[in-house]
Amino acid sequence: MFGPLVALGVMAVMVLLLRWAFSRGGSLVADEPTAGRPDEYGLMVPVVGAQDYVRAEMQRRMLLDAGIRVNLVRTTEGPQLMVWQKDRDRALDLLSRAGG
Repeated sequence: MFGPLVALGVMAVMVLLLRWAFSRGGSLVADEPTAGRPDEYGLMVPVVGAQDYVRAEMQRRMLLDAGIRVNLVRTTEGPQLMVWQKDRDRALDLLSRAGG
């Protein structure tokens, strides 16, 4: 007696689940980050731009070893090292002494 109703209910749930799973719309997977201008990174300021990511990563490691919080970001002007405003002068000093 209830067999057809249960089957209909299960089918309705399956239809709703499949419509949700295959619908177009917002993805749960994050988009690829886009490069911005060096002045679009909030409270962080650029200290140096490098020719390539290898050199920028070496400079980033040097600053990290000196205790400076630094991020290597992709900008429209190429790779940039970004630090907090309070660490800017110290980072520039270390980079200039290292020949960077």
